[in-house]
Amino acid sequence: MSGTVIVGAQWGDEGKGKVVDYLAGKADTVVRFQGGNNAGHTVVVGGKKVIFHLVPSGMLYPGKLVVIGNGVVVDLEVLNEELENFKQMGIDYKDRFFISSSAHIIFPYHKEIDALREQMRGDKKIGTTKRGIGPAYEDKVARMGIRIGDLLYPEILKGKLETYLDHQNRYIVDILGGEPFKFEDVYEEIMKLGGNIKKHIINTTHLLHRLKGKKILFEGAQGSLLDVDHGTYPFVTSSNTTIGGVFTGSGVNPSFISEIIGISKAYTTRVGGGPFPTELNDETGQRLRDRGGEYGATTGRPRRTGWLDIVALNYAAKINGLTGIAITKLDVLSGEEEIKIAVEYECEGEITGEFPPFSYLLEKCVPVYKTLPGWKEDISDCRNFSDLPETAQNYIHRIEELTGVPVVMVSVGQEREQIIHLKEII
Repeated sequence: MSGTVIVGAQWGDEGKGKVVDYLAGKADTVVRFQGGNNAGHTVVVGGKKVIFHLVPSGMLYPGKLVVIGNGVVVDLEVLNEELENFKQMGIDYKDRFFISSSAHIIFPYHKEIDALREQMRGDKKIGTTKRGIGPAYEDKVARMGIRIGDLLYPEILKGKLETYLDHQNRYIVDILGGEPFKFEDVYEEIMKLGGNIKKHIINTTHLLHRLKGKKILFEGAQGSLLDVDHGTYPFVTSSNTTIGGVFTGSGVNPSFISEIIGISKAYTTRVGGGPFPTELNDETGQRLRDRGGEYGATTGRPRRTGWLDIVALNYAAKINGLTGIAITKLDVLSGEEEIKIAVEYECEGEITGEFPPFSYLLEKCVPVYKTLPGWKEDISDCRNFSDLPETAQNYIHRIEELTGVPVVMVSVGQEREQIIHLKEII
């Protein structure tokens, strides 16, 4: 077993991109297994910021295989733009970038449905990015999806689109009050966009099984608390962001996996709607937002900020079977005199350490905090755990004690090398 899984252990935006980028240097292959371009991974190398939306972060390393698995839904326009950016950067991906023939395509009508439905919700918006992710997954489950591999068979794709677009237009016009799409426009656009990626389309499940025994890094999008089954439903994404998504979204089996690393910020953030027990709607929350640059890589939306939530983190550790935790953005807490950790919830008069299964129950939960002393020192140049201030070390140890999961890595800045290792992962 040599596979390592990277999952978000909060509500997404935990810094998975940086961790994957760093570990990709030791891996042979990096696989994205779920989500779409509603997620963005930001990597800073040599002071230059690179934002990934669909392509795995390992693209920056020459010679590494990068794979978009079958569990991903793909906006061909975004993928083409991303590949063009890599080309402009002088990155050669011709023989090392592959996309699953079974991955589903996001069509323009998916985006329109997404936007119109969010508009209809009024003040009960879910907080979707309106990029068509949910509607594309809906079509996949309803067996009305069109897959990447269909691009290789234009007549089959054409027949499917004629049937499915008629259905979607009826829904858009009669239910959502929108304007219908013209078949010719949609078909021509998709075939044009698909022309640039046809040579990268393969059965990636067979590829990964041929690579068993190699060092494979599995990269997820969003976070565990946004999982469509296990997250704060309905304020979730439309795919399985937890460990199960690795297997359904890539075609590998559990025997491939040796490490499951959950990424958690040293505090907590969330975007969009939904309950957030430790949210700080005050100066401290704004300070964390500004210091941490908490604005979406894909949307630019300001993220909601709060103290670290151990109840939620323990839940993510449980459902994923985490073997390690990587703590990111520890440097953002520098300067705080006191740091709080939510260790339990008070829910309807009872104290509990269990994460509730329903959003309407979580909304009623009040965090029970433990307060720890902070530190004033700038820790961005620390490269060994012993270099950290004692209070910062104690904060990390407390996280380990409360979760029962070892902290294997600590990030102290945006740059690739601003990482402290407590254990070698790959």
